[in-house]
Amino acid sequence: MHLIVGEDGLARPPWAATDPLLRAYYDEEWGMPVRDERGLFERLSLEAFQSGLSWATILRKRPAFREAFAGFDPDAVAAFDEDDALRLMADAGIVRNRRKIDATIGNARATAALRADGGLPALLWSARPATTPVPSSFAEVPTQSPESVALAKALRARGFAHVGPTTMFALMEAVGIVDTHLVGSHRRGTSGAWLPDGAPDPRFAAPGARAAA
Repeated sequence: MHLIVGEDGLARPPWAATDPLLRAYYDEEWGMPVRDERGLFERLSLEAFQSGLSWATILRKRPAFREAFAGFDPDAVAAFDEDDALRLMADAGIVRNRRKIDATIGNARATAALRADGGLPALLWSARPATTPVPSSFAEVPTQSPESVALAKALRARGFAHVGPTTMFALMEAVGIVDTHLVGSHRRGTSGAWLPDGAPDPRFAAPGARAAA
């Protein structure tokens, strides 16, 4: 079963059909364009923490992550030191993984440095493909793409960590750079960035982009 029609008459994938938190995330946030630096830094950080865990776990911990990481203000996180890293490792409200904590601090510094070369929004949105997938089943949803491979390479070259091609494709899905809502879902084509047939919405303007290479 690829989609489940809820009591409200709306079709959603099974992962978003029952849990109220995941349903609200799917209906209101997942796949909607994020174009500001702080919002993208938060999503990039959470996707890195999610690796090896369920997204529901990360979503339930997001308020604690926001408190622990200064609202994901890149400048504030870039200033974190060893005492902050130890504080985070002692925080049971977040995922206590030292490598991911260190990567997030390092990525904040890389985000700040990237402003001199166009900024994080421009770099991430440079990965937007000419067309987006049009999947009718989960088997047709990619886990990475040539664009996510190029984006991962570009981010690593600029000092980012925990930004592999699969993680970057998940980020691209989450922030609207691609639309992988299944055909028939009530969310398909609703982001304003993509039409239901996979073509770009001509009314949408992405941030100014530099080549991801």
